[in-house]
Amino acid sequence: MTNRFSDRLAAAGLQLRRGRPEILQINVGKLCNLTCMHCHVNAGPKRKEIMTRETIDRIIDWLTKTDIPIVDLTGGAPEMIPDFRYFVERVKALRPSRHVIDRCNLTILLERGYEDLPQFLARKRVEIIASMPCYSPKNVNAQRGEGVFEGSIAALKLLNRLGYGMAGDLPLHLVYNPVGPFLPPPQAELEADFKRELSAHFGIVFNKLYTITNLPIARFASYLRHNNKLEDYMELLINAFNPATIEGLMCRNTISVGWRGEVYDCDFNQQLDMQWQNGKSLFLWDIDPAKIENREIMTGEHCFGCTAGAGSSCGGALVA
Repeated sequence: MTNRFSDRLAAAGLQLRRGRPEILQINVGKLCNLTCMHCHVNAGPKRKEIMTRETIDRIIDWLTKTDIPIVDLTGGAPEMIPDFRYFVERVKALRPSRHVIDRCNLTILLERGYEDLPQFLARKRVEIIASMPCYSPKNVNAQRGEGVFEGSIAALKLLNRLGYGMAGDLPLHLVYNPVGPFLPPPQAELEADFKRELSAHFGIVFNKLYTITNLPIARFASYLRHNNKLEDYMELLINAFNPATIEGLMCRNTISVGWRGEVYDCDFNQQLDMQWQNGKSLFLWDIDPAKIENREIMTGEHCFGCTAGAGSSCGGALVA
């Protein structure tokens, strides 16, 4: 099958290879308290895939052999796996301690059984990157479900009271995904809008806003097909290809690990089951950390989503 993304790279005289690993991003499972329209993981309350303690221990053992400074926990709602706190504590107990990111949907912080989770995250100095598609109820509830906006606001106020988003070492960043099949607006302008509106109406503060393009896979791809918009959306992404984004793509410095411990080039490749070696599972603990740099990155046409316009990564836009 033709890979138009690979062809576009070649035409531009570009290669996509790994640099020095800086982030270990771990998808600990697909269990989530929400069922969001744009979710590329197809996460939800009925999913059974969760990382075991044995897998966590094997990941930690591998991490001790590296100097990778950042561990990025995602899901699903990563906090819902039984060993989430155990995972955080083991990472923080390493010498030297590693920086931990929790990709949080905010509403989980209000669920029964998680009442002391915000305090735990603050105590362990865990950075929070929180999903917040808009500063108005209509757009958030349309994308994530009725009542999610109100819950998100309550959770943000709670995090602010603990010191998140203020000056100090408790970073709180928000993530914007478009509600439909279009590219995000300029990140700096949207961040200013978010800060103004959330402060004026709710007294909420945060550090940065990240804009992330919806990739045409999994649940969002199903939505596009159902509405006969998949081909148009792909053309939008392809026509907006920006070679200046290649240098900063997250697949160059991030190793993606699945809930069973398999390794991938990024979280999107993970959901498409694009293995590192000919369709055969390759686990993190079977990889020599010294042999990751300069490895060729596996690509597909979904990669146009990360290279369209200002670019898109787990850390937001890639170019101004």
